[in-house]
Amino acid sequence: MAKAGKRIRAAREGVDRNALHSIEDAVKAVKANASAKFDETIEVSMNLGVDPRHADQMVRGVVSLPNGTGRTVRVAVFAKDAKADEAREAGADIVGAEDLMEKIQGGFMDFDRVIATPDMMPVVGRLGKVLGPRGLMPNPKVGTVTPNVAQAVKDSKGGAVEFRVEKAGIIHAGVGKASFAEDAIAANIRAFVDAVAKAKPSGAKGTYIKKIALSSTMGPGIKIDVASAGA
Repeated sequence: MAKAGKRIRAAREGVDRNALHSIEDAVKAVKANASAKFDETIEVSMNLGVDPRHADQMVRGVVSLPNGTGRTVRVAVFAKDAKADEAREAGADIVGAEDLMEKIQGGFMDFDRVIATPDMMPVVGRLGKVLGPRGLMPNPKVGTVTPNVAQAVKDSKGGAVEFRVEKAGIIHAGVGKASFAEDAIAANIRAFVDAVAKAKPSGAKGTYIKKIALSSTMGPGIKIDVASAGA
């Protein structure tokens, strides 16, 4: 741990924490400081001028990153009969109905996203206390409650990222890996920022996107000029 601490401190010393960068320069700096022995996740964080305690200021949505996330996403699908077959053919990792509900109630949580057909929501609803706190509850607003389960599975596997603003007005998501090319990460960032900008709620007043920062799993944060992000 001491060695990691020294490496992180050294990386931070070489970064001007107050300077604003273009997306391209921020990506370059973050990649240069991603020196861990594993492929670090590149994460974008945004400070929004909203108070999510008010329903008309909630920010939530989903965006398909053009270059994927670099992460393997395990998808569980609640569906029956032909829809269950469609989900399996599309690459779903777990497919079921009441049997899957019982399995999750028993402690099974080996998945990253849950998709359901509309007719299965009465069953899925019984898992609200389990899936809700983990941000896994299917929701039509982010495309995880849908009759088109095949497309939803493909989107989830191909780089779809859900986002939801937290209590302090912060929203964040992984937008790639340190091993990605700089232009691929930059394109993903722009797609994510654009999606958040389009999700501006009716109750948002004043400046909507206040700050944007980029970092890797073990690296320092780099501030991005909001104007350069097209927000």
